[in-house]
Amino acid sequence: MTVHLVGAGPGDPGLLTLRGAEVLRRADVVVHDRLSQSSLLDLAPVGAERISVGKSPRGPSTPQEEINRLLVEKGRAGLEVVRLKGGDPFVFGRGGEEAAALAAAGVPFEVVPGVTSAVAVPAYAGIPVTHRGMSTSFTVVTGTDAPWASSETDWESVAKVGGTIVILMGVATRATIAQRLIGGGLAPDTPVAAVRWGTRPDQRTVRTTLADLGETDVASPAVIVVGAVAAIDLGWYEHRPLFGRRIVVTRARAQASTLASQLADLGADVVEVPTIDIADASDGGAALVDAAKRVGSYDWVVFTSTNAVERLLAHVRDGRAFGAAKLAVVGSATADALSDARLVADLVPDRFVAEALVDAFPDGPGTVLVPQAADARPVLADGLRAKGWSVDVVEAYRTVTGRPSAAALAAARDADAITFTSSSTVAGYLEVAGLDAVPPVVASIGPITTRTAKELGLEVTVEADPSTVAGLVEAVLRTLSS
Repeated sequence: MTVHLVGAGPGDPGLLTLRGAEVLRRADVVVHDRLSQSSLLDLAPVGAERISVGKSPRGPSTPQEEINRLLVEKGRAGLEVVRLKGGDPFVFGRGGEEAAALAAAGVPFEVVPGVTSAVAVPAYAGIPVTHRGMSTSFTVVTGTDAPWASSETDWESVAKVGGTIVILMGVATRATIAQRLIGGGLAPDTPVAAVRWGTRPDQRTVRTTLADLGETDVASPAVIVVGAVAAIDLGWYEHRPLFGRRIVVTRARAQASTLASQLADLGADVVEVPTIDIADASDGGAALVDAAKRVGSYDWVVFTSTNAVERLLAHVRDGRAFGAAKLAVVGSATADALSDARLVADLVPDRFVAEALVDAFPDGPGTVLVPQAADARPVLADGLRAKGWSVDVVEAYRTVTGRPSAAALAAARDADAITFTSSSTVAGYLEVAGLDAVPPVVASIGPITTRTAKELGLEVTVEADPSTVAGLVEAVLRTLSS
């Protein structure tokens, strides 16, 4: 077993390296600092121990000696340990000290480099640290007021090097640093950009000059860029259409990734509040297993959700098991789930609701298998029976109320919008959060979800058309951009 010193990057989960994600997925223990996004921690197995050793400039901190001791202890226990650190572990991340402690204790370790904030944060603010005709070099310096740094850093000499100066951990000492850089020869009107929480949805960029840096309102953590390039504004990250907007996603955690990632790509600060979980059928799946054995004997198999597809196909050897049975789905996402298994839906209605599927379905007689959620509406089965079909409804799974964290619920209260992708997500959110915690904009994926929301006392702001994740994202974008 090994202790992995992993650079998580400066905040955006997409900047984690492939190797970093790989070791996280098999971790027994994750020792993380305060700059790690919670979604990065979600990459670790559910049962992995998560230990916060976050440090803050003027608040509670875990002593480095205690972190070293903890890593040695967990490493000696024969566990897969990930030390998840902001940025790169060997760029002012004290990763060298942790590696030295592990080496001295005879504990195997691996260093997984990360994207350093010294380069990534300016890039997300639209500032190239080098630029033809402006800067041919950049110097990265720590601005911490720790005694070792204060005595080692010759700011006057740094000023004389030329090029761009990138200062990490320098918010508290910025006034002194600015004075010393000016004393070293930099002009008082030298451009400065301070980027707080760079690469995260709450990123903010403040531009000033060296002379005014000390009086400029800058909060930690921030990366400070000094030099001609700091005047360049090739902004893209903060200019995305949903930047600065907080949006709640209520889908089950296993299903939230597509919706959450599409909203995040548009700049949204996505808060995942999984109000439902997908659980096994009440009989442990016995009826579903039996139905899977006989699936080829039916004339039609009708799927109402991607969950139903995944649950039934888990008990089917391959597509040959369906024999001559035709396949119908209630919507395009369910058709895509079949396609992933190299199965093609024979029937997809124009509107993605059960009523539309009943209208499009041919008349019986014949036999139909419908694997679905335990609490699914009876409209599909009843409608098919009315058209002359013999229908076997099999419980494929249950939706149960989720238990989101208190932090997620608190963040949701301050959100701009909330998305609901099913009736169960509406009921689940109201059960765990209440009506007073519903954001001002309510977005529904379709008419059935909208009806449930209204019945439970919500005013739906916008409904997706078509009733797909992409349609829901477009509806949110259109509403929040208007």
